[in-house]
Amino acid sequence: QVQLVDSWGGLVQSGGSLKLTCAASGGRYTGMAWFRQAPGKERQGVACMHFNDRRTFYAESVKGRFTISKDNDRDTVYLQMDDLKDEDTAVYYCASDRVPFPCQIAINSPLSLDLWGQGTQVTVSS
Repeated sequence: QVQLVDSWGGLVQSGGSLKLTCAASGGRYTGMAWFRQAPGKERQGVACMHFNDRRTFYAESVKGRFTISKDNDRDTVYLQMDDLKDEDTAVYYCASDRVPFPCQIAINSPLSLDLWGQGTQVTVSS
């Protein structure tokens, strides 16, 4: 069974850090993306990585603050979030697909991916 499990969200003060984890199992993955959705807003691409060359892509709003990385031995992907701001408050999801996908498209088109984690809440308080 193909499955993504994202975890380790939480409550953090503005300026603080969190590291989210996405554990993938049951399939072969060529990349992974992180999205977020705040109440009343559309789902937004945050970061994406191609596994073959470790090339990464980020939304402008998180560049320099968020870092996507992958465990070398497992299909586990992390999202290190530093200098968190109130506007980063959202439910965060990891996502992938059964076929290779280009991050340049996926990060702007969440509907292009068909494998999703259950979501983990990140709340930033000022």
